Amino acid sequence: MKIFKRLFKIGQSEAHAAINNLEDPIKLTEQGIRDMKEDLDKALNSLAQVKAMAIRARKDATTYSEKAEEYEGKAVTLLKRAQSGDIDSSEADRLATEALAQKDNNLQHASRALGEQTKYEESVEKLESNVNRLKSTINQWENELKTLKARVKVSNATKNINKQMAQIDSTDTISMLERMKDKVAQEEALAESYEEMANESRSIDEEIDRTLEESGKSDKARELEALKEKLGIKKEDSSDKE
Repeated sequence: MKIFKRLFKIGQSEAHAAINNLEDPIKLTEQGIRDMKEDLDKALNSLAQVKAMAIRARKDATTYSEKAEEYEGKAVTLLKRAQSGDIDSSEADRLATEALAQKDNNLQHASRALGEQTKYEESVEKLESNVNRLKSTINQWENELKTLKARVKVSNATKNINKQMAQIDSTDTISMLERMKDKVAQEEALAESYEEMANESRSIDEEIDRTLEESGKSDKARELEALKEKLGIKKEDSSDKE
């Protein structure tokens, strides 16, 4: 019956949820914890009431015991005063007898109160045991709920990753990589082509500069010969050097 009652409560709290959500372990655990906390509140209320009755019984036992001692003291006082002549002996006996009767009556009430105190304290002990066990169970369930929620997060994350991986087409991936390789190779060839064109351009410029430089050197040589001739410096023959 308890399981049907719990399922009914879950259905009330999750009226707009899908039917299969009733089997969600997290929702079941949370509902179970809420139920146990309600039971704990009731148990704590009962414990407080029984403790109050035990305290009341203990106070009553003490009060009745004190009254019994008080009546006994009064009986003794009456007899002593009768002995001293302050009170008529027959009257003292009568009142002392009444005092002793009240003493016995209060002792009976004290005994009853002590019995009730013992019974209530036994109930308190049992209730405290139940309350502590219920607290421990709630704490255990709350810790298990935290673990369960963490496991659900991990499992959902793993499921999503695996789902994404499963949706990846290896053929498309390889094809995409091949296209990327072709594109890179094409770009590298184009870069190499530009480099060769640049080198060719540099070679023509160098050839032009070299020719101009050599031509410039010839002009200078002719100018030098003309200057020597003007100064009357003759070119030395190779036979004179010998």
